[in-house]
Amino acid sequence: MSLNDTPRANRLHIAFFGRRNSGKSSLINAVTGHNVALVSDVAGTTTDPVYKTMEISGIGACVLIDTAGFDDEGGLGRMRVEKTLDVVQKTDIAVFVFSGDDLTEEKRWISLLKENKIPIVGVLNKSDILNDTSTLVRRIEKECGISPIVVSAATGAGISDIREKLTEVLPEDFESPDITAGFCKNGDKVMLVMPQDIQAPKGRLILPQVQTLRNLLDKKCVITCVTTDMFENALEKTGVPDLIITDSQVFKTVYEKKPEKSRLTSFSVLFAGYKGDIAEFVRGASAIGRLNENSRVLIAEACTHAPLAEDIGREKIPRMLRQRFGQGLKVDIVSGSDFPEDLSGYDIVIHCGGCMFNRKYVLSRIKKACTAGVPITNYGVAIAFLSGILDKIDTGVKFDG
Repeated sequence: MSLNDTPRANRLHIAFFGRRNSGKSSLINAVTGHNVALVSDVAGTTTDPVYKTMEISGIGACVLIDTAGFDDEGGLGRMRVEKTLDVVQKTDIAVFVFSGDDLTEEKRWISLLKENKIPIVGVLNKSDILNDTSTLVRRIEKECGISPIVVSAATGAGISDIREKLTEVLPEDFESPDITAGFCKNGDKVMLVMPQDIQAPKGRLILPQVQTLRNLLDKKCVITCVTTDMFENALEKTGVPDLIITDSQVFKTVYEKKPEKSRLTSFSVLFAGYKGDIAEFVRGASAIGRLNENSRVLIAEACTHAPLAEDIGREKIPRMLRQRFGQGLKVDIVSGSDFPEDLSGYDIVIHCGGCMFNRKYVLSRIKKACTAGVPITNYGVAIAFLSGILDKIDTGVKFDG
């Protein structure tokens, strides 16, 4: 990946919801002007959600998500609907496709989207073959509280109105927040400590490092990149940096060797604020101190990579916890989109930086934990707490212990 690429996780996520064979896939193709979604007259053609990165005029970089019909049937159909439910947690804007007279399911799904504060663009598709669209529009307005745009994916009628409406309902916080906001300013001297161990991908940097580096370049910062073993040597040659950003797994090592005047944070801490809620993660960290040998911890990773030796989430953090609280402490690990519906059995959730998720999805997980009354923190904050330096590093918020 080049520094100019926009990762899928940072793009606006626009999901298309509707019944089977309502024309969701055809609408995606019409809106984009490309055949990006598989189209068929057979109901249920779209099974798992399909993600397609696109550039749309007036909107910019975005991810279009084609979902399975929420009226799917049978055991397999229910599984497909569950996948569609998962998409709701990632959605920045919903395009809701109406297609018939029965609005029972539509009302339920619209209520769900509104509960999650997701802007909705209503669309009545297939205007070229529907009878009396004006009557159906009035029913949708009355029963669902939405004034749909009348379109035809087949003829192209009304498609430009969808694009225009999408730009009108863009979330206020659509623009990705500044990764290093509050940590450094233009022209600062910044040192990045990035151990290139067995966990580091061959021939490239991991995504948080790339994105942070790009952010610092945009701020015209003077940047030094160094591995942990060359940290002291780099300090001697380049002088005292204003800010040091390190990999969380070497937090304590860097803290013990850093100049007193240099502020210290980590990539994971930066992403705790960039992708989630740093204040909630710092508050949640205090729950680590209340763990014991009988506690149960959930570790959640965004990545689905094959774990290697000394994996930070699967090995290092569990080992640090058990060394402190006892070998009986139970640790469950999930990855990718897997995340338990019921969190009540856990004493704390420790989440990764979430670089592969969009902010909407990470915030939905934080909300789920808070609703269940379960503290949640993230890798970097947790490691700083376990290393005894959370009150000494720069997180952007105060830690009261």
